[in-house]
Amino acid sequence: MITIGKTYELNVLKKVDFGFYLDAGELGEVLLPRRYAPSDLLVGDSLEVFLYFDSDGLPVATTQKVKVQVGEFAYLKVLAVTDVGAFLDWGLDKDVLVPFAEQHRPMEAGRSYLVYIYIGKADGRIAASSKVDKFIDDEKPHDFKPGQAVDLIIANSTDLGFKAIIDQHHWGVLYTNDVFQRLSFGQSIKGYIKHIRPDGKIDLSLQGGQETRDKNEKLILDYLTQQNGFAPVHDKTDPQIILDLFSMSKGAFKKAISGLYKQRIIIIAKDGIRLVDN
Repeated sequence: MITIGKTYELNVLKKVDFGFYLDAGELGEVLLPRRYAPSDLLVGDSLEVFLYFDSDGLPVATTQKVKVQVGEFAYLKVLAVTDVGAFLDWGLDKDVLVPFAEQHRPMEAGRSYLVYIYIGKADGRIAASSKVDKFIDDEKPHDFKPGQAVDLIIANSTDLGFKAIIDQHHWGVLYTNDVFQRLSFGQSIKGYIKHIRPDGKIDLSLQGGQETRDKNEKLILDYLTQQNGFAPVHDKTDPQIILDLFSMSKGAFKKAISGLYKQRIIIIAKDGIRLVDN
């Protein structure tokens, strides 16, 4: 089903002086204004467009790339605050409104906020809300598994670490002792499911999977190359020293050097690790 606030590949039905009409299924024929149409577009072609409402409340298509779609969270900048609310830059010429009633705290022009894009029940128009908690249902079933790669949005910091939105629909926690890089509010980052607790709460990690192990192995190899093939660290080294040298946990370091050792790339000795060639 084709709905407002999403991106679709649609077919061109006809050309008019002011643009092209596209087949938007249940929404009928939707106009793509000429200013958004490729110069070589022809009837019968298909192209990717985003559907939204124009100022008159009519469905319209655009080839402009939105930063976020309906049903998603994003960190967006306030362009202006008016007597109806705050207007955010979401990638289109027509900015998206955050009504005053949907502002977690009063918004200020020039600042950025984490918001959820939704369709208002009263008027059917696309709007945004910074009251993000009410759009996440942690009681909703999920099929996450430990070690699974997920997309995260950093929502805020807590006494435990960082609260993050998982794949646009669940909360998770990144504990301070599992974070070895600077994180910022609203940042999108790849993460991993670390543990699912009996109460259903989800613990996260930024370390995990083959991709992370490959990256850590490369960091260690690059460091060894710069240090003439030797580094005075091993699996007994203080975790803080490893963190300072490689920006990774001791557990991640041990997995990386174990992998390099099994590949016969390094030797692990009492005084440290060294490249086999050395």
